[in-house]
Amino acid sequence: HGILLRCAIIVRGQPRGGPPPERQINLSNIRTGALARRAPQSQPDQKDTPDEPYAFQAREFLRKMLIGKEVCFTVEVKTALGREYGMVYLGRDTTGENIAESLVNEGLATVRREGIRGNNPDQARLCDLEDQAKASKKGMWTEGGGTNTVRDLKYIIENPRNFVDSMHQKPVNAVIEHVRDGSVVRALLLPDYYLVTVMLSGVKCPTFKREADGTESPEPFAAEAKFFTESRLLQRDVQIILESCPNQVILGTVLHPNGNITELLLKEGFARCVDWSMAVYTQGAEKLRAGEKSAKERKVRIWKDYVAPTANMDQKDRQFVAKVMQVVNADAVVVKLNSGEYKTIHLSSIRPPRIEGEEKNKDKDKRFRPIYDIPYMFEAREFMRKKIIGKKVNVTVDYIRAATSSSETSTIPAFAERTCATVTIGGINIAEALVSKGFATVIRYRQDDDQRSSHYDELLAAEARAIKNGKGLHSKKEVPIHRVADISGETQKAKQFLPFLQRAGRSEAVVEYVFSGSRLKLYMPKETCLITFLLAGIECPRGSRNMPGGMQVAEPFSDEAMAFTKELVLQREVSSTLILAPISLISVVLLATACLAGFAVGHIGSHSTSSFI
Repeated sequence: HGILLRCAIIVRGQPRGGPPPERQINLSNIRTGALARRAPQSQPDQKDTPDEPYAFQAREFLRKMLIGKEVCFTVEVKTALGREYGMVYLGRDTTGENIAESLVNEGLATVRREGIRGNNPDQARLCDLEDQAKASKKGMWTEGGGTNTVRDLKYIIENPRNFVDSMHQKPVNAVIEHVRDGSVVRALLLPDYYLVTVMLSGVKCPTFKREADGTESPEPFAAEAKFFTESRLLQRDVQIILESCPNQVILGTVLHPNGNITELLLKEGFARCVDWSMAVYTQGAEKLRAGEKSAKERKVRIWKDYVAPTANMDQKDRQFVAKVMQVVNADAVVVKLNSGEYKTIHLSSIRPPRIEGEEKNKDKDKRFRPIYDIPYMFEAREFMRKKIIGKKVNVTVDYIRAATSSSETSTIPAFAERTCATVTIGGINIAEALVSKGFATVIRYRQDDDQRSSHYDELLAAEARAIKNGKGLHSKKEVPIHRVADISGETQKAKQFLPFLQRAGRSEAVVEYVFSGSRLKLYMPKETCLITFLLAGIECPRGSRNMPGGMQVAEPFSDEAMAFTKELVLQREVSSTLILAPISLISVVLLATACLAGFAVGHIGSHSTSSFI
């Protein structure tokens, strides 16, 4: 399994229901040089101990011969302290190559001749092999003393970030010297002998927590994850891509000829994805998500109790096509399902532009209008409106956010249950497009929070690009200001404004709100104003409303008339005049429909002009 200092070998049996116990076998009758040892950090007065000549060469000889191979061993002596001495053979029985003899034959070990028994043929053979190595001047018996075989080990890197940058993310040859846990290793970088601790980019395995009394308690599956990595990487020749160094922590990817350990750990359920370090992973973050997804679906190891956020939903409720009827702020849409039902869908894992409380309350006399008063909210809403309003989109539900209730002691506002999904049109992820333009930001989650977008990594990448390019919310330029005059509820202002609109002739507008089947609110971008617009020639049933004397009951078909008008024009771009305009065609449509459904009543002798108040 592994090679320790001097001539000791660690062996393990086959795993059965967990990591098998380790056993250390010390080779009898021989001695090799001691490997370098770093002085304890708690004892600054002590100095590091360097390699003895040919010690590293002996270790490498054994490593390349034995690591990952089956061996057979015999125990000759067991001391009172439990230390075992014996012979180790390559293969399944004692007919295989004798490891001690091979070391002595290569001049990498000396024979312990003190107390030697003349009648022991094994010891006699070792002495003969040592004499032959001396005569042939092999290994430590060459002239010069072997000082050139002592490594210049570098335990400390003064500036780890510069060191990582200097590697330019190119693979570096290395040997894994120690496995701390499944996702953290100690590596010897070759050929310059840097000893570095590397944390695998993009993942985290269960760890061993140090208790107050100094003992370590493993998290569930920590020992299994460590063994999984050890059995594949410990003292193996690998290549390491050093990818980043945040806060003096070196992040990297370990590549072995048999595969990528990071992806294997995820696939086997020994690790989970880590958002903050996945951004630097150079081998494709989508592979990590795919590995984790596979483990979750199979419910293996750390995911044995995993329940998917949409596990209780039918397939038809998880994925469907719907028509967009309205854009709500910049992170939600109202869609019409094939059944005719309306449903509000929130875009997964993004946050629309927002304003801090102090800014919001700065001018208390002014009515706060989020769509115009929050920087970039209008741009975000317009981007979505122009892309998807009235069009069919693909909806994939990612999670259902449970309703939250606010209390007197809590600052969290009350939210109804939310359906959060990825919405695409023509292969374009609307949330990703918003984020890439700087019109929204990506929500950060706790590491164990699985309620997030199924395309979360693409969202993070899009946000990184937006920040780098100074787009939208990340721009250092002055924020856009929208000074919109709202005269929709003020009769006197409306009358004063009427002549300007009449002189303008045809005007472009966007239907911002539908009060009833024949009463609308329009935003006129050229005039930068909001007006209430009444359709001339018809009157639709009125909905319920609060009156001084109490609640007025809705008239029959008021809801149907309003829904009809909403589907036709809500948030659509229209052009209108106060004589005859396309928007006034609704009057004709509604009036014609009234013959069948009774949504509207024509006013005989009424003016044929549209009006607004």
